[in-house]
Amino acid sequence: MSDLGLWQEPRPLKPSYHLAQVIEVLTRYGWCQSFDFSPTGRMCIRGAQTFLESTGHVTAIDREKAVNYLQTQLTRQGVNMQFWAWNDLPRNTFRGVEATISAASDLARRNGE
Repeated sequence: MSDLGLWQEPRPLKPSYHLAQVIEVLTRYGWCQSFDFSPTGRMCIRGAQTFLESTGHVTAIDREKAVNYLQTQLTRQGVNMQFWAWNDLPRNTFRGVEATISAASDLARRNGE
């Protein structure tokens, strides 16, 4: 985790940066479905967020704001379900999940968050 800067004086990040860091965690440790944390150490979106919150890299409030941006992006894509349920859809790939999180991060950044 130190390679990602996660153990060196963690500072809570605003939503746009938090979402970008979720992508970094999923890229580094692997993305999974059906588990927040798989037995092999992979994580789903919610698992990566929980990990980052537990290590002091996002506050509960900013995590919830990030979730709202993610939900907004999913709605724009015509998805009307919770992000964690969407994560587990069989047709999803990591590249698609990454693109959606990235678009949500861009939306948050455009809104100053």
